Amino acid sequence: MKFDFLFFFNSILMGVGLAMDAFSVSLANGLGEPQMKAAKTHTIAGTFGAFQLAMPLIGWICVHTIVNIFSSFQKFVPWIALILLLYIGIKMIVEGIKNKDGKVDTPAVGFAALMIQAVATSIDALSVGFTIADYDFLMAFTESLIIGIVTYFICLLGLKLGKTIGTKIAGRASILGGAILVFIGIEIFIKGIWM
Repeated sequence: MKFDFLFFFNSILMGVGLAMDAFSVSLANGLGEPQMKAAKTHTIAGTFGAFQLAMPLIGWICVHTIVNIFSSFQKFVPWIALILLLYIGIKMIVEGIKNKDGKVDTPAVGFAALMIQAVATSIDALSVGFTIADYDFLMAFTESLIIGIVTYFICLLGLKLGKTIGTKIAGRASILGGAILVFIGIEIFIKGIWM
């Protein structure tokens, strides 16, 4: 393999494909917290990007070191994503129902929720490590970096859209955001079981 146009083009496409779950969660986060400050927006997008960067590298390292352990773990990935996203989504729905006026005293996305979301939306990127197993470390890192950067910008877009829509539908935004997270969890689970 070599660094050429096709390598960069495929890496960008891989980033777009992997970022769709993070985009949807970012949209839900923006819906849940329409008054989110710019610094928090960049922190959330950066966290999703960092996890999407790290997971393919972890998968690549696993292929080159502990492949047997990782392949046994792979069957649990859809279950982990489902449980994590259902937990956060249902919590957002319950909070949205309790706060019918749309006013939430605490930020919708705290540190723990953000970490859970980042793991849940990026855990399937571990398997990308298998697809790039024939790359040397520099190529694997470059592809992972491109995936992380693409994810960052796609998540910024999701957060911006969610905040815009969230401002318009204030009282129901948290319920809608939670429902989106539940849907994403079910979708990751179904894709993971049938693939």
